[in-house]
Amino acid sequence: MTNARVVSVNVGPEADLVVGGKPARTAIDKRPAGGPVRVGRLGLDGDEYADKENHGGTEQAVYAYAREDLDWWVERLGCELRNGQFGENITTAGLDISGAVIGETWRVGTAVFQITSPRIPCITFQSWMDEEHWVKSFAAAGRPGAYLRVLEPGTVSAGDEAQVLGRPAGRVTVTESMRAYYGDHDVMRRLLEVEGRGEKWDLIGQRVLGTAAV
Repeated sequence: MTNARVVSVNVGPEADLVVGGKPARTAIDKRPAGGPVRVGRLGLDGDEYADKENHGGTEQAVYAYAREDLDWWVERLGCELRNGQFGENITTAGLDISGAVIGETWRVGTAVFQITSPRIPCITFQSWMDEEHWVKSFAAAGRPGAYLRVLEPGTVSAGDEAQVLGRPAGRVTVTESMRAYYGDHDVMRRLLEVEGRGEKWDLIGQRVLGTAAV
């Protein structure tokens, strides 16, 4: 990793959105902040989550996505995608998020983060993007971005360095973990041995493997 850095720090409030033909609330519309943003155990100051069952909390406090992956989608969708377009809190450059591993730790700005899980696309994301079959397309692309827990609070701003501090002995990449979620038994078994994985993986593992996974 060379010159890995933060391109943009993005926050947003809850707002109305029609999801699956019905009115709903979401905070997926994240916009670049104007300066340094404080990061706490539950995420960024000034940021909100409408669906608190599936977003936010200590295990998914921050969502990171690579500018390189946004640009990959630009070529395929034929439209521009701004920083924060995918609802990410931190847009990075020079950091291979898809190839990063569950349990990996980063220092970004003065905060320390740990990767817990990939982003699993949902109907809200599809409605926001207004792309037919978006859930299927996003899942198949294998560029999900990563949810992070905050190990050490601090501040993050555009231009800050992103540094990998460590990786667990058992290595399952963010992309591989998405395959585990969708039913890859071999990867799921490996993932359930990884230190630092998100707490939900034990229940997900039981669903995927059909047995008591822990």
